Amino acid sequence: MDALDFTGRSVVVTGGTRGLGAAIARAFRAAGARVLVCGRAQPDATEDFFRADVRDPYQAAALIAEAVRRHGRLDVVVNNAGGSPQVFADVASPRLHAAVIDLNLVAPLHVAQAANTAMRGQPGGGVILMISSVSGIRPSPGTAAYGAAKAGLLHLAASLAVEWGPRVRVNSLIVGPVGDDATAAGTIPLGRAAAPEDVAGACLLLASPLAGYVSGAALAVHGGGEWPAYLAELRPGAYIPEK
Repeated sequence: MDALDFTGRSVVVTGGTRGLGAAIARAFRAAGARVLVCGRAQPDATEDFFRADVRDPYQAAALIAEAVRRHGRLDVVVNNAGGSPQVFADVASPRLHAAVIDLNLVAPLHVAQAANTAMRGQPGGGVILMISSVSGIRPSPGTAAYGAAKAGLLHLAASLAVEWGPRVRVNSLIVGPVGDDATAAGTIPLGRAAAPEDVAGACLLLASPLAGYVSGAALAVHGGGEWPAYLAELRPGAYIPEK
């Protein structure tokens, strides 16, 4: 049996209509899963879509209920919806700070609570994945509230894993720059930003039986992190003589 075969399994991906979320949804569909994606706006191409603003706990609960109604159960939830504009903290409004934290930390909690209720009562339990960011493990100038929320998301996943195990596994992914970012690529040891498919593959792994004993973990999907600034005079891969 292929451990990465998700045939017959039910998956929800928040923010799954474009970008990274769409890539995650495609990967699960390609692996055989029935996938329901959500967003605040109807996408041009409708596959399995449910309109929901997951910042609203009632809409988050409705999303999970709809996945169970359509598919009969819920096996995997990927909390991917998030983001932030680039605004320095001293000029950002209190309303912006609150909105960023609401979307990136509180909304995943709403979805996770509803998902846990559905998963804990079914055979096999389920898996919840949180898409966090390198902004949550190092300074995030220009997106301070976002970085703080993503740091909180890592802690949230670890705490929920303790509360909801063994029926429900909860893990997070620490994601680095994604897409065609030549500037970021110069700072990454692997020499490139992540492709969306790199992150999607990590989601498949964490949701699969291969990670059946992994819960409360944070998987770094960032190409090795960032080349240390104090070694700026050295190029990645350069020979460093012994002292």
